[in-house]
Amino acid sequence: MRTANFRAGLPILGVLAAGVLVGCSSVSQVTKERVARSEQSYQQAQQSVGRSEAGAIELQRARDNLEQAKAAVNKGEGEKAERYAQLTQLDAELAVSKSQSASARKAADELTASIQQLRQEAARGTTASPQQ
Repeated sequence: MRTANFRAGLPILGVLAAGVLVGCSSVSQVTKERVARSEQSYQQAQQSVGRSEAGAIELQRARDNLEQAKAAVNKGEGEKAERYAQLTQLDAELAVSKSQSASARKAADELTASIQQLRQEAARGTTASPQQ
């Protein structure tokens, strides 16, 4: 008698187990929003970096991670999507930082060259004055 009750409960357990598995493989709204935010971060980085070589590798890596995040969402792999979304944002931020750093370095180099030129002109001016 006990066996009959046990067997009767098996289909219910199967349905519950399937429901739990589906619930685990689904992607939460929070994860979807994080992937969307990572896409925005990538697009902003793309605009900021532009055609600059500095940050181009990181920007490419961000795009690859974004594609992986979207694929993971489509497959219902929430944890994987989260991880790739985070990597997308980090790579996008790094690309922007490298691009800005290169721009600042270029500006500093130009300023240094300008200062050097002014010093040379000033040195010529002081040596030329006594001879006149």
